[in-house]
Amino acid sequence: MPRGNPAVKLAVTVDADVHAKVLDAAEADGKSVSAWITDAARRALLIRDGLAAVAEWEAEHGALTPAELQAARARLAPKAPRKRSR
Repeated sequence: MPRGNPAVKLAVTVDADVHAKVLDAAEADGKSVSAWITDAARRALLIRDGLAAVAEWEAEHGALTPAELQAARARLAPKAPRKRSR
């Protein structure tokens, strides 16, 4: 944690299979379990905020059309790496 942004200790209980997978994932990513869990929580909160924003927009403007959803999926799809020309 950066200085001036003290960490808050949080005790949680997780299922044994989740615990093992978190330990493996943190090690694979080269992070502490605390850092890995913090990153996972941040991602989950961003997704939650994004879904709430879409619901708010749809409540005001109507449901997104299939074409709009497909365009959004295309924008979010991972792009294949470009080949470098020599």
